[in-house]
Amino acid sequence: MSHYVGLDVSVKSVSICVVNTQGTVLARGETASDPERIASFTHKHAPDPERVVHESGILAIWLTRELEKRGLPIICIDARLAHKALSGRINKSDPGDAEGLAHLARTGWFTQVHIRSEASERVRVLIGTRERLIRCAKTWKGLCAVS
Repeated sequence: MSHYVGLDVSVKSVSICVVNTQGTVLARGETASDPERIASFTHKHAPDPERVVHESGILAIWLTRELEKRGLPIICIDARLAHKALSGRINKSDPGDAEGLAHLARTGWFTQVHIRSEASERVRVLIGTRERLIRCAKTWKGLCAVS
């Protein structure tokens, strides 16, 4: 039986909901925003999940990378589109949003957000640093020529 997991992430805590293929809620919970605790809860209630989804946000890159390291099939989805899908729900709370995200994972009605690899992030930082140094050198050279 396939399991689908929705994570409603905030800085301090994460609401988790696990549903099966038919949409029946199998487990609900809340834990600290710690990848190890999230993975532990997920593996306990959904040993081999089909998909685990969370919305894009401030912790999205870090959380996605850490949960991937722990073997979860994590997908970061577009928060704006998820918000539109969840806004019609009557129960607007963190556990309710986690359930809604689990149902989105089950149905596949979401837009995945690309999370860059750590290597590409390093290259991006190096290129940005190089551009800034060139700009500073040009500015400094121009100031020296005026004197």
